[in-house]
Amino acid sequence: MQHNEVTQTIDTKGGLYLAGGLALIVFGGVLVLSSPFVKRYLNQSGISDLIEGALPDLERYLKMRAM
Repeated sequence: MQHNEVTQTIDTKGGLYLAGGLALIVFGGVLVLSSPFVKRYLNQSGISDLIEGALPDLERYLKMRAM
């Protein structure tokens, strides 16, 4: 193996580790947020109102960015 091939293999392996880690984070977040206890807590704390209030601003930002 040449030096360039080794570097490319290491970069590919690192990318796969990164993608796998991100997938685990997303999957874990979905599992946590799907729990009835967490849903109940979020509803009591008012975080859902904050998120609902931020959605129109986020949509407006994405439209402006797409222009």
